[in-house]
Amino acid sequence: MNFHCQRGCNCNSDFVKLYLQTSGEEKYNVIEMEFPNLGEHCSESTCNRLDFLPLKCDACQGIFCTDHITYTSHSCPSAYKKDIQVPVCPLCDVPIPIKRGDLPDVAVGLHIDNDCRESRRKIFSNKCSSKGCKVKEMVPVKCNECSANFCLKHRHPTDHACIGAEEALRLRRLEALNKKGQTTISPNSSNSNSHSFRSLQGTMTEDEALARALQASLDDEERSRRILQPVPSGNRDRCRLS
Repeated sequence: MNFHCQRGCNCNSDFVKLYLQTSGEEKYNVIEMEFPNLGEHCSESTCNRLDFLPLKCDACQGIFCTDHITYTSHSCPSAYKKDIQVPVCPLCDVPIPIKRGDLPDVAVGLHIDNDCRESRRKIFSNKCSSKGCKVKEMVPVKCNECSANFCLKHRHPTDHACIGAEEALRLRRLEALNKKGQTTISPNSSNSNSHSFRSLQGTMTEDEALARALQASLDDEERSRRILQPVPSGNRDRCRLS
């Protein structure tokens, strides 16, 4: 047998049920013990449960049961007053100080309109290496042969008069040697460095020493290229192990 509260709720905790069983026949006697002033119903519209130990939300001052006392469980509209978090500007990544009770969205909007110093990054920073072309792309487009950056129009080797991988490597080495030579003979160098440089180069001038270093680098590159060249198939067939 089901017992229902006389106040219309689904709670049957206001009654004490006594079941008396006599000879072959069951009798149910109900002693009503109502407490109209004890407990309160949950303010959540989907719950409305009677709780004898109700809890009050410290933000919206609503009455809730233990299942809906948290801010997220009852979608508290005043949670921002207690759940204080420092908002961060999505443009400049700077924390925005706000007062207790203020909406974070309003503070972020005011910051963007007045005090935001967005670091505007250059999007099109990949300049084309082709002579006379001033086009810049969002992403780098490098040639597979010379490894230089080009625009979409000059990305193919035939469109930018590609010098090839070996020539590009030689030019990079020459550029590195030139930079190294400039730093060696710079006027800001100390007297000890210049004295040691003169003792190493002997009677040669600085230009002659730099030219000799460049020639030595080219000779080493040519020697390495010859060593790495594949052996012809005819010569491989003639090799025999004794």
